Amino acid sequence: MELSTETKYALIGNQKIAYRKIGKGSPIIIANRFRGTLDTWDPLFLALLAKNNTVITFDYAGIGYSTGKLPLDIKEVAAEITKLADYLKIDKFNVMGWSYGGWVAQYAMFMNPNRVLKTVLIGTNPMGKNEVPFEPVFLERALKPVNDFEDAVVLFFEPKSAASRAAAQASMGRIMKHADWGRVPHTQEVFQRYFASNNAIAQDKENFRGAYAMLKTPLLVLSGDHDISFAAENWFPLLKNAPTLQHIIFPAAGHAPQFQYPELASSYINTFINN
Repeated sequence: MELSTETKYALIGNQKIAYRKIGKGSPIIIANRFRGTLDTWDPLFLALLAKNNTVITFDYAGIGYSTGKLPLDIKEVAAEITKLADYLKIDKFNVMGWSYGGWVAQYAMFMNPNRVLKTVLIGTNPMGKNEVPFEPVFLERALKPVNDFEDAVVLFFEPKSAASRAAAQASMGRIMKHADWGRVPHTQEVFQRYFASNNAIAQDKENFRGAYAMLKTPLLVLSGDHDISFAAENWFPLLKNAPTLQHIIFPAAGHAPQFQYPELASSYINTFINN
């Protein structure tokens, strides 16, 4: 499938929220990573998902092609998912989130239990206190104004693995064909807006972490075995206390297992969503 890069705009409040929609089938609204835009998804991964689903990617307010400013409260970011669904006249939908977007997707799931059918989380962690912190190298690389290929390898793949490096070359090559890198967030002001909710996520006053024990929504988590930002191990305490949670860990992989293993990751997700 040739991936459409046509950008459309949803008028939500006084802002234009940019989105793209491809495929047919069960709708999946996808929340992006820190600094991610519509252009920074691997097009092969999205095309494989779109064989079985309606795949909807979007830029948060103030990010990429969207107008406004990124909300300081991540709950407001999560509300953009439901507002976009309303604009598209979609009542019930699946959510998927990667990295920061994984937190966005979790809030959307817990705040809208009657609308979210299933949830997929990639390279992210649960809310609340997580024992394994970010590795220092993550911040060293992630906060650069502009990232090069080696930064991408370290941030998203497993630099010690030749196979992972080869996958990085292939994935980044696909992304580079369409990406407008000038739209990628690069200022400290925007970075701080992303980080503004970190304390609230860690404090988890709503106890969404505990709510996994009573969660009805089916949940699939995909992790790399060496994610320098969101360690797979941080899910382990929940596995026996979250009856709807399935966790898949990819070998010799980092923060973006869906880019290293696009065929395998998409097949897991397609099976999960459609069964």
